[in-house]
Amino acid sequence: MSGKRLALAKRPRFGQMGRGFSARKGKMKRSNGTIGLLVFVVLCTPLVGCNKESATTAVKARTIAVAITGQNGSHRFEVEVARTEAEQGNGLMFRTDIPRNGGMLFAPYPPGGGQPREANFYMKDTPTALDIIFIRPDRTIARIAENTTPFSETSIASGEPVSSVLELRGGRAAELGIAEDDKVSWIDTAR
Repeated sequence: MSGKRLALAKRPRFGQMGRGFSARKGKMKRSNGTIGLLVFVVLCTPLVGCNKESATTAVKARTIAVAITGQNGSHRFEVEVARTEAEQGNGLMFRTDIPRNGGMLFAPYPPGGGQPREANFYMKDTPTALDIIFIRPDRTIARIAENTTPFSETSIASGEPVSSVLELRGGRAAELGIAEDDKVSWIDTAR
């Protein structure tokens, strides 16, 4: 050892029940520190609400409307857009909060643009089942991989060259009657 002694944390004695409390005459009483914290929380609650709205607005600003039109009508979704290689690499991994009509659009695919190519996706680190919709350059659906298995590392292939991919919450394609050759449309103003 280097001669330094380790300082051990002292265990609180009976009268020291922890920060903000004291034991007197068998009763627990709040100290001024706890009351001050309580007043701070009450006064700042309106500020937290404003920040939450700002965060919600920021998420909405990053989503776009996507419509899928086919024999069973038109269905609208509000989805996040993954444009870069990093965004597409992360996709919806670790997410459990995918809205009923939400998801993610990978456009362009591949992220740098270029010629359409066959896509291979997997569900590693993805705890929520997804419908993966592979989209041709003419924006028709090439293939739908329905209700993919969470956390699976099995490759899910498009089967043909595609220029974009749409991930929706698992089961939505079947529920809405979305099928191959349906038309997918969106306007991405952030390009």
